[in-house]
Amino acid sequence: MTAGATLLTVGGGGLLAACGSDDSDDSGSGGSGAASFGTLGVRLSWIKNAEFAGEYLADQRGYYKAAGFSGVNLIAGGPSATPQDTDVATGKAFIGISSPDITGTAIAQGAPLKIIGAQYQKNPFAILSMAKSPISTPQDMVGKKIGVQATNESVWSAFLKANKLDPSSITKVPVEFDPLPLTTGTVDGWFAFVTNEPNLLRVKGFDVTTFLLADHNYPLVSETFMVTDESIAKNRDKVKAALTAEIRGWKDATSDASLGAKLAATVYGKDLGLDEKEQGLESADQNKLILTEETKKNGLFTLTDTLVEENIATLKLAGVDITAEKLFDLSIIRELYKEKPELV
Repeated sequence: MTAGATLLTVGGGGLLAACGSDDSDDSGSGGSGAASFGTLGVRLSWIKNAEFAGEYLADQRGYYKAAGFSGVNLIAGGPSATPQDTDVATGKAFIGISSPDITGTAIAQGAPLKIIGAQYQKNPFAILSMAKSPISTPQDMVGKKIGVQATNESVWSAFLKANKLDPSSITKVPVEFDPLPLTTGTVDGWFAFVTNEPNLLRVKGFDVTTFLLADHNYPLVSETFMVTDESIAKNRDKVKAALTAEIRGWKDATSDASLGAKLAATVYGKDLGLDEKEQGLESADQNKLILTEETKKNGLFTLTDTLVEENIATLKLAGVDITAEKLFDLSIIRELYKEKPELV
């Protein structure tokens, strides 16, 4: 989760498996067997929950090693972590997961980065409300109290602008990330990730509803992969190897939502108190953001030219004025699918 967050709930269970550590990237050629790229450092955008199901499966099933890495370090994010773009730009991680608004801002400030693919074809930002008092459209928010986290205010402002809504017509209430105040009537709506907060409330027995910002004039991809310009120029094969492992892991994750959920709750996020049932709901919901008619035809993480153009326009609304050429380099993912059509 790049701009939202999640409330941790209690879970349990055990699974005997190895998992990536939180060490920095080692670009040497260590390792055994056919490994030649060393240990791959992957900077996650959030804590180790089901959001990274594909990475867990790629690790567990040996896809990183099959692609030429001796191992993988899955470096967790979170509220107190350094920015993911900084970790990639400084070499702590070889590849990172972020979002266009964050990476675009970093590039504008001089970071030598490019987005090379996107897991989520639709961003997961949503407005959450109680089913008994549903907020079904942006216009329904007028006259209502909406809980908005400080980290999401820029997206909130851009969304209102995209829908020509006067900010003064809606009462914005500063909140943290625990959505329980919505259930007590403190607010009427809640700025959320559709994969997270709604499911946290559902497993507690609350009947809730959502609408996606992406369905209302705010198209933006999310969970985007980024690498440095230098990696694109000098380590192209390594970038392709990382994407190959990621594609294989995510193909498995999108075929069965329970796989990544179990690994999140019992292995990678076992110390976070994650609820496996909630993680399963999250995993199923995120798969809907990943699998579209376009990605089924062109391959996971690909973006159409139209989607790229829509993202650039949305970013401009958010105050990030950047060209597609400066933000995206999709040549590697396109080359990869041309060279390995079996990955589609």
